[in-house]
Amino acid sequence: MTSNNKKERLLVALAGQQNCGKSTIFNMVTGLKQHIANYPGVTVDKKSGSYREKGCVVEIVDLPGTYSLTSFSLEERVARQFLIEEKPDVVINVLDASNLRRGMYLTFQLLEMGYPVVVALNMMDVADRRGLEYDIKCLEQRLGSPVIPVIGRSGQGAVELKKAVLEAATNKDQMAASLNYGELEEKVTELHSMLSMSTSLKQVVSPRWLAVKLLENDSGAEDIIKDHMENAQEVMAHAKTIREEFETTNAMFAGDHIVSCRDHLAAEVEETCIIDHKKGEVPLSERIDRFLLNRWLAPVFLVLTVWVIYQLSIVQGYELTKITWPFLAAARTFIADLLPAAGFLNDPQIRSMGLWLVDSANTLLNYVPIFLILFSLIAILEDSGYMARIAFILDRILNRFGLHGQSTLPFILAGVFAGGCAVPGVMATKGIPDQRARLATILTVPFMNCLAKVPLYTLLINIYFVETKGLVLFYLSTITVIFALLIAKLLSSHVLKKMETAPFVMELPHYHPPTFNGVVRRAVDRTWLYIKKVGTVVVAVAAVVYILLQYPGLTPQQETLYQQRAQTAISKFYDNMEGNKLAPTVAEYEDLVRLINVYISYKAQKLNAQGKEASQGVDHTFKEAYPDYYPFLKRSKDKDARKAIRALKDLANTRKTLRREMKEERIVNSFLGQIGRSLEPVTQFANFDWKINVALLSSFAARESSVATLGVLFEQSDGENKTLEERMGSEQMAAGYTALTAAAVMIFFALYPPCLATTVMVRVQTQSWGWMVFSIVFPTALGLTVASLMFTIGSIMNLSGIEILSLLYFIVLGLLLIVGFYRKPQRRGFSGSLRQRAESS
Repeated sequence: MTSNNKKERLLVALAGQQNCGKSTIFNMVTGLKQHIANYPGVTVDKKSGSYREKGCVVEIVDLPGTYSLTSFSLEERVARQFLIEEKPDVVINVLDASNLRRGMYLTFQLLEMGYPVVVALNMMDVADRRGLEYDIKCLEQRLGSPVIPVIGRSGQGAVELKKAVLEAATNKDQMAASLNYGELEEKVTELHSMLSMSTSLKQVVSPRWLAVKLLENDSGAEDIIKDHMENAQEVMAHAKTIREEFETTNAMFAGDHIVSCRDHLAAEVEETCIIDHKKGEVPLSERIDRFLLNRWLAPVFLVLTVWVIYQLSIVQGYELTKITWPFLAAARTFIADLLPAAGFLNDPQIRSMGLWLVDSANTLLNYVPIFLILFSLIAILEDSGYMARIAFILDRILNRFGLHGQSTLPFILAGVFAGGCAVPGVMATKGIPDQRARLATILTVPFMNCLAKVPLYTLLINIYFVETKGLVLFYLSTITVIFALLIAKLLSSHVLKKMETAPFVMELPHYHPPTFNGVVRRAVDRTWLYIKKVGTVVVAVAAVVYILLQYPGLTPQQETLYQQRAQTAISKFYDNMEGNKLAPTVAEYEDLVRLINVYISYKAQKLNAQGKEASQGVDHTFKEAYPDYYPFLKRSKDKDARKAIRALKDLANTRKTLRREMKEERIVNSFLGQIGRSLEPVTQFANFDWKINVALLSSFAARESSVATLGVLFEQSDGENKTLEERMGSEQMAAGYTALTAAAVMIFFALYPPCLATTVMVRVQTQSWGWMVFSIVFPTALGLTVASLMFTIGSIMNLSGIEILSLLYFIVLGLLLIVGFYRKPQRRGFSGSLRQRAESS
């Protein structure tokens, strides 16, 4: 590989294993000039940044954390593909100074690829505390690459590292570490010669590195040869023969032998270049683990940690939304003022749709305080080293259901019992390294009981399960977890079966105190990425939902009827204003409509005003802006003003009632309402009529909409003053609703597809519209099937609501125990045993 001695722009790859401080080095070098995207076709983050050094712009791409350059995991394939296709000028290999032997496994492979490598020996402060003294010159001689001691957390070594990168880019005559593969060395050389005969192949990748990969039986290496060699089959056949002969003679795989050679060289380098002054002493991290990973104490600390995260991010984060929401509401008011004014009954479409989109965006933006806290806490867990311990503690259990140890946090945040939110739950799956387990987690997180599900549960329990509230709440709180585990097992065993899964490698990094700058930067970066990605998708989805709920709208006859009622109310207002000295202010219809809009805006701002001074500020603002209308707003001793205020209040209330009734009619007549009626032949088996169907369908926009929609559909008559529970309870006999119906509705709601915000997040995290659609269709089919079976079986067996819930609960609990304890017999052999030990040591 050659390059010009002077280049105006350099491409540098940042490579290293997980937990080596690679992200800290990236932040140290690039500062604020960063960009986060995705590698093409995958959900792995592609983080890039740049800096300027001696007139040269240096772009750094942070490769996924990986232990090697094989084709086992998605991260390994992404890192290797970038190195082969992009051909960086320099590779910065970040090594953990407190665990050098572990990191050099990747270093040797980078050197074999022929790239100029600069070793950033990170965490030197940790190494010093452990009593490790490095001979840097010796290490440079053994590796044939410059070695720069750095402390990423404090920025120490940044200047030297940048200088070394520039020198390595202009002087690529490095002497790479001599890695001899023993009995296979002669065969590696032989394959190397065969591969070197292809000029096009040599331009793509190092022939020696490719020869070693062929002997490791790497499928990705074979693909490269097929694309660049005419006699590819001959070369692969020869490599296969070498592997088979070696395995027959030595009773071990050639790949295992190669791993062993790398490990022996790493041990030799470590032995000659490091002096351990505290040899024999138990490291601090190990002493902490004896306490935190104790068989009996580990679950206690885990539950306590998760509880703290839940309390700080969800509970306290929700309290912060009370502070941020007024700003979002103010932004909505500002946008509303820019849009065409509202009419008496009907608003201009641009206003209605504009405010709908703003409200949808505000719903998502309202999660920002929660995300900032959540991502900060996750960054603290990652930097401290405890995140890996969480996976270690729970992986054995969750792995039985196709999940990962790090699936724990997403489930907790989504509301394992009640009160979470699926949006941050789905977002938190980003750290799960196994792609199959990650996707299974994404698709099952929405089954958790988010806070928005609680209102419907409360409504139905208070009507139909008054005597057994506690038991029903327990069933609903735990049955969703059971279903999630069973569905995860089903998905990973069938739907996701063909998806590649990475071999599980568990490493417990040393404990480190997180840095403030590192935590804040990662929290802000991840939150900003959420805002950008969700903001682009939610507008399209919200627009579709708006159309489904609004069109085709009211019939001409309905529109005429509401216009007549509106005209009657307006005439009554003018009758009440007859002889009033304020009557000339609203003599024209347009003035009256404008007055009503001002009145509503005034009342809303007065309601949101915090404190006496804020309330007086609202009065002052409206008095200055609308001096002619102000007597209609602020109570006074003037008789005409008091009379005008009463008349305006009555008219505004009538208008509010008419608009609410029109909204109800639109829902009934809308495409969504028609779908609700058309679904009755299917949902009748669960005893869902069109009203329940519409309520459930409308809750797709937001879970809370289910109760709000039921409140509209079960509208009380004039003169009544009943709660929604009372209104639904009085209609249950006429509509045929029973406790069985309520049980079916609650279970369906528990298994129902995620809300709009969550489905958008599923799309963002999976980078797939297909999985987004699957996350809607599959839970719908499952929930409807279970709800229909519950109601049908309960009706046939004459069971009560609590009896059918109990029957369902113990059936799924039994399935969970069967699936959890059943272990498929596995064949044993020598294949991969040495490799697994070497790669996880």
